[in-house]
Amino acid sequence: MKEQADRKSTAELTREYIDSHPSIRDCISKDLINYSSLARQIMKELNLTHEEAILAACRRYALKLSKTDFEGQIISLFKESTIELKTRICIVIAKNDWMVLKNLEDIVKKILAEKSVCQIIESSSAITVMSEDKHLPMIQKAIGGEYIQRVREDLAEITVKSPSRIEDIPGSFAYISSILAENGINLVEAVSCYTDTIFVVEKGVVMRAFDILSKIIEKSSA
Repeated sequence: MKEQADRKSTAELTREYIDSHPSIRDCISKDLINYSSLARQIMKELNLTHEEAILAACRRYALKLSKTDFEGQIISLFKESTIELKTRICIVIAKNDWMVLKNLEDIVKKILAEKSVCQIIESSSAITVMSEDKHLPMIQKAIGGEYIQRVREDLAEITVKSPSRIEDIPGSFAYISSILAENGINLVEAVSCYTDTIFVVEKGVVMRAFDILSKIIEKSSA
């Protein structure tokens, strides 16, 4: 840590520490923190000296954060958001192989023609298909058993629909997901698609998750 301190100034290290701890950053932006205690904590964890320099850096950064009210923008955004719930959702996780996408082409067209739920997420190692339970047999058949890695049924999909300016407001996705996490809600899948923020959860927690998200929107509208 001493070598790192030699390369970076105390102010830089202090800002990096604050940015890596969202809860501390949030409290600083609202002027809800004891800066002397924070400075001593930073000294201890980063093995730094010069408490006064760290304290000054904390206060300077606080002034900057107080002028950037991202949370206010997020709350304003959710005033205009709505929430939807769909049950009986399934997820199929398959190997990332071009044959999987090819085999899914006709099935996806059919599902979308019925105006049913269908999302496909591709990562470097897997392809995830989210749809309704009733479509699971034909999705599995189309993909092929040799490509399927995992199947989950009887899930629920909660969608928060927001205005298009959500794309320009930092932290809106993290704001919602962090509140769900703080309340013990495990997200089976989570994806943001333009104005839709989609969370897939297990059946046993769906009503609690829906209630939490509803309260976020209701509180924003109050």
